[in-house]
Amino acid sequence: MTEQQLPVIVAGGGIGGLAAALALVRQGFQVLVLEQAAEIGEIGAGIQLGPNAFHAFDALGVGEKARGRAVYTDEMVMHDALDETLVGRIPTGEAFRKRFGNPYAVIHRVDVHLSLLEGAQETGRVEFRTSTHVQRVEQDANGVTVYDQHGNAFRGVALIGADGVKSVVRTQYVNDPARVTGHVVYRAVIDKKDFPENLQWNAASIWVGPNCHLVHYPLRGGEQYNVVVTFHSREKEEWGVTEGSREEVQSYFQGICPKARQLIDLPKSWKRWATADREPIGQWSFGRVTLLGDAAHPTTQYMAQGACMALEDAVTLGEALRVNGNDFEKAFDLYQRSRIARTARIVLSSREMGRIYHAKGVERLVRNDLWKGRTPERFYDAMEWLYGWNVDNCLAKD
Repeated sequence: MTEQQLPVIVAGGGIGGLAAALALVRQGFQVLVLEQAAEIGEIGAGIQLGPNAFHAFDALGVGEKARGRAVYTDEMVMHDALDETLVGRIPTGEAFRKRFGNPYAVIHRVDVHLSLLEGAQETGRVEFRTSTHVQRVEQDANGVTVYDQHGNAFRGVALIGADGVKSVVRTQYVNDPARVTGHVVYRAVIDKKDFPENLQWNAASIWVGPNCHLVHYPLRGGEQYNVVVTFHSREKEEWGVTEGSREEVQSYFQGICPKARQLIDLPKSWKRWATADREPIGQWSFGRVTLLGDAAHPTTQYMAQGACMALEDAVTLGEALRVNGNDFEKAFDLYQRSRIARTARIVLSSREMGRIYHAKGVERLVRNDLWKGRTPERFYDAMEWLYGWNVDNCLAKD
């Protein structure tokens, strides 16, 4: 096989990896996706999708698939979890769509992944290798060699490290520590028949409380509801996902109003995430290797933008290759220059948003005053930097 016929290798078959594969195919490449799990799939619960995510889906050719699986909310709404007062409301109907060119929606993470997977499979140009754990990378002037846990070597023209929050590729090239937050997230999906009628709102809804918050919104045509609760742990946390304990989650929400408290009494089983992020870095491209998604800029969940940023990364990577005639080193440099400040802003804004959500005492009163009386247009102006992203403005101007 000549160097020209070699595939681009993508480490990781999650949302970022599949989006990258689609972007690469659209630039004429064959793609080899190496996935450590035994099958290509996704775990988790619901995620929120801003207009920027739909711009990305369209650019990757899977806009209709994703739209068909999403639930379109009427508003984003924030209540104080202690006294039920309304803190802020952002309509996401026609005026929102007109402003940003796309809707706000909620969707099951599995449905995002499936939309991308179907798109990749339909191209006939993406090969998948499962149960393949990337161990190390070597590169030379013509390409990269990726070695797995069995010593198998895979040759490619370049490598996209989309291998998630505990990225092996990042460890080899950056090797920076994670920043464990001490915040624990519990997630569950509840059938509509078991979900309280007085909370069955067509909204991305958050209840904010001292050192905690609760989120709920509809999924899958309103047949299910996503429930997410977050609290500051009393324990020293290690970064990772485990089965949750009903007793633990019940112990953290004293003083929460009965209406919001219903949420933590619902699930029969929970998944428990001990969260972390990393300090933003100024370089994540190294020759013919670059990072994408959580491998490049892991963030906490408070901006609801982790998956959206991975989708944006993939589109930007494809555009950088296009304008550089598929010269990887030039394209990877333009890609990272186009993404570093924006994704760092997400990481840092997410930390600050976590503080605002979890405010207590006088800080809570300040938070509850912040958005009082704000018009939808002022909210939209504040969101322009985030939701105004699209394929036409994604590349840095030299």
